[in-house]
Amino acid sequence: MKLTPRTFWTLAVMLPSSIAAQGATSVDIATRAIATLSIPGYADFLAVDGRDVWTTNKGRVEKLRAESPAPIASVAVPEPCGAMSVAFGSLWVANCTDSSLYRIDVATAKVVATIRTGLADPTGELSVATGAGSAWILSKASGTLSRIDPATNRVVAEIVVAPFSFAAVYGFDAVWVTNTGERGAPGTGSVQRIDPRTNRVTATIPVGPVPRFLAAGEGAVWTLNQGDGTVTRIDPSTNRVVATVGLPTGMHGGGGDIAAGGGRVWVRTTRVLLAAIDPATNGIVDVYGPPSGSGAVRVAGDLVWVTAHDVSKVWVLRQPR
Repeated sequence: MKLTPRTFWTLAVMLPSSIAAQGATSVDIATRAIATLSIPGYADFLAVDGRDVWTTNKGRVEKLRAESPAPIASVAVPEPCGAMSVAFGSLWVANCTDSSLYRIDVATAKVVATIRTGLADPTGELSVATGAGSAWILSKASGTLSRIDPATNRVVAEIVVAPFSFAAVYGFDAVWVTNTGERGAPGTGSVQRIDPRTNRVTATIPVGPVPRFLAAGEGAVWTLNQGDGTVTRIDPSTNRVVATVGLPTGMHGGGGDIAAGGGRVWVRTTRVLLAAIDPATNGIVDVYGPPSGSGAVRVAGDLVWVTAHDVSKVWVLRQPR
């Protein structure tokens, strides 16, 4: 295994305004992957389906399996975009050409509904959430979270949230959304918590600059702050920031993704392929390279999936034990 030295990072644990990070050596992801898939096109955002994943691609979504060198299912979608979700026997994926939410039956691999929701970000840097018996998507940049009833495939509520909110995730009996702030203005980034029983915002939590994607798991809600390349940890029991994790140099800027599972928080950015945070210490324990452009990361069962659309690669890692 070829190892490349990298700078060591200082550690400060569980302090609201601290930067928590620690030394880790960069490893070529190919030396750790149990599978490397070459997927033509533009494999990008992911959704978990057991140990498998679905990925967005050009004009389609595809189902990937670690043991198969080629996709095991493909469904035509004009322009699938954003992080997807699997629930209610379906894959829920935004489509950028008509600003709609597509519902795909995962058993038949067929589109069963097209729901005209609108998209807060028509370029596709957004995410769909599922939970509390519903699908959720940020549908207007002015600040609207739409709730969809899977029994009827209709929007049943439109919830007012902060403007420039794009990503949503469900966890800890709540929907969480990132508010990037007006044109990424300094000091305006936040996360809002929505109670699905009342369809109301119950907390607004200041985080780092330009929070985009977020994850719920490993005891917390985590945001990737694109403005400064940090990760914010929120305690869902208090709605307070309990740590700010400093990432390796170059992990700021557009693109990227974040996922939680397997005892780690996984951060994917454009200029650093992947970093793993140990939630027990809020320190970085693994860094993977080389940089391969933007992509996504998800934890599926005992596997960690990583996409890199610029090099048409998808890597599969085993979760650390």
